Amino acid sequence: MKRFFGGIFIEKEKLKEEGINHPIKLEYYKQINEETNEENKYGITIVKTEYIPEKIKVETKDLNSITDDENKINKILDIFKNGQVSTIHSEEIMSDLIKNGI
Repeated sequence: MKRFFGGIFIEKEKLKEEGINHPIKLEYYKQINEETNEENKYGITIVKTEYIPEKIKVETKDLNSITDDENKINKILDIFKNGQVSTIHSEEIMSDLIKNGI
């Protein structure tokens, strides 16, 4: 099951720095796998929607089985949302968070 956690449009200034001239929305979902025997039942899904003129491009990234602690996954989701973490950088940032004990 996936539960919507939050969404945000990437700041225009950040997009302009990257040479992007169209809006990009990021949505974050908490994955909850209650029917698993795995140790970690919480994960994250990120949905990136680019509103390119004449078309919409959607990209999804799943980070499965991160933790069994709901407070921890909520903290990670807050970090992702506040940092406007995209699908491209999600695995790298997740690795850094785990290394730093989050």
